Amino acid sequence: MMRPIALGRKNYLFAGSPKGAEWAALFYSLLASCQLNHINPFDYLYDVLCRINDHPVNRLDELLPDRWQPIHRPEDRWNTPG
Repeated sequence: MMRPIALGRKNYLFAGSPKGAEWAALFYSLLASCQLNHINPFDYLYDVLCRINDHPVNRLDELLPDRWQPIHRPEDRWNTPG
């Protein structure tokens, strides 16, 4: 587990800006939470990004990895119209 931390620390030097480093840290934390909860990060991000616009602001905590219940099935992402 130490290697990803050391590698990440080195990569943070090239985030481009302090704000870029904050966003990188946010995504690393989110994806690490998915891993701890045995969730496929791609499926999680797909589902959350598909429904975030219509989700009530006062219930955003439902979209955190430890409380997330998928609505979109992973196989649906390849069957989009268009």
